[in-house]
Amino acid sequence: MTLRPKLELLSEVDVQRVHEESLALLEEIGMIIHNEEALDKLAQAGCSIDRDKLRAKIPASLVEEQLRKAPRSITVFSRDGKPSLQLEGDRIHFNPGSAATHILDRESGERRHPRVADVIEYTHVADALSNIDALSTAIIPADVPSEIADRYRLYLVLQNSTKPVITGTFSLDAFDDMRRMLEVIAGGPKKLREKPLAIFDACPSAPLHWSKLTVHDLLCCAKAGIPVETISMPQLGATGPVTLAGSLVLHNAESLSGLVLAQLTSPGTPVIYGGSPTAVDMQFGTARLGAIESIMLTCAYAQMAKHYGLPTHGYLGLSDGKLPADSQCGFETATGLILGALTGINNIAGAGMLCFESTQSLEKLLLDDVICGMAKRMTSGVSVNDETLAIEALREVGSKGGDFLRLRHTLTWFRKEHFLPGDLVDRQSYEAWKEKGALDSQARAREKIKKILASHEPLPLTTDQKQGLDEIVNDFAKRLKLNPNKLLN
Repeated sequence: MTLRPKLELLSEVDVQRVHEESLALLEEIGMIIHNEEALDKLAQAGCSIDRDKLRAKIPASLVEEQLRKAPRSITVFSRDGKPSLQLEGDRIHFNPGSAATHILDRESGERRHPRVADVIEYTHVADALSNIDALSTAIIPADVPSEIADRYRLYLVLQNSTKPVITGTFSLDAFDDMRRMLEVIAGGPKKLREKPLAIFDACPSAPLHWSKLTVHDLLCCAKAGIPVETISMPQLGATGPVTLAGSLVLHNAESLSGLVLAQLTSPGTPVIYGGSPTAVDMQFGTARLGAIESIMLTCAYAQMAKHYGLPTHGYLGLSDGKLPADSQCGFETATGLILGALTGINNIAGAGMLCFESTQSLEKLLLDDVICGMAKRMTSGVSVNDETLAIEALREVGSKGGDFLRLRHTLTWFRKEHFLPGDLVDRQSYEAWKEKGALDSQARAREKIKKILASHEPLPLTTDQKQGLDEIVNDFAKRLKLNPNKLLN
């Protein structure tokens, strides 16, 4: 028997109280929603609507009704049609965070604005990592026009990795282009609905607000049958109450409002209950994504989602540190990833992210892949059976003396029981480490990146897929009066 280790921060009484207070908040205060279609749907469902203030008060009974329509399990597929993410129960998966406006330059060690070449390198590297289960459109290239950066990064990622993609938009007209790209890969709208290969983020603005862009994407995903993550982002002490429980109520209310809108648009829409809460640093005025309180709130809201039976998401592989080899970067990242895994969060984002979610580092991405592997090993628990108890091996060595190194039991179970992190983790003697260059973890990661880029070749697109993507790029480039020849990759 193997017991999966589990982290829970709330009692059943706590969960019920947060649930009730969230429903009361939606019913008494409601949400400000900048979308007439959404307000119309809520009005038809019996919500009280103040058109002048764009405020919708959502009755508790409607929330309960729509919760029953949401899927309890969501499967997301790879580019080649294979099921890759099974978002349900306590299954865990990892992906890089989004969306960095800077990248840590491997040569200079300084951060700079990313280029298209950086997005391609990132995608190649992430495609090769065994514990990174999905890609995200993690980097915003600065050398393409800003009005197409959202859809263009998806174009680059789809070409250079087979893994599912977590993405989002920056403009109202981007979703249709991005949906069309996904349809090209999937083989049409019907096949994309049957086998979705991307997840879109839709982020309410705390407190209790849906912007024109984010609610637009939420409704578009529902109509297309594309999984959508609601990413509530209260800042403890700023846009949310300073207490964990208070911001949990706010987060839960915002998340439930998004679910209601999605189900009213299309019953059965796959909705992932997610978030990216932060704690405000009152000394520096920065958002503390790596703070233990941010991690705790994420784990607590995931427990609320599990109470509803919904798939879960969390930003937990982040660090506010500035360098991958820095101790702060290591302990913030590892704490978040391990605790998120123990909570059983299905889609854990943030690998590779530094400096308040603004900077992507390929070196950190490689090191985080190791932490993700450790987290997966932790959640597999301690297997107790006749073989793992090793009674015969204990009897043999106990009666004869010696050690366990040469036993068949050791050879059989070593790789089954132990997570092997590879050469990124140094466990040599001090003398051997010095002799081989005394490299720190960041330097070792830098060397491995070179090897991956030289040897790993992602599965190419089919001719029809490549032609279809290029046609869409050509279309939106001409529509926005840009030169398509400078964009086709």
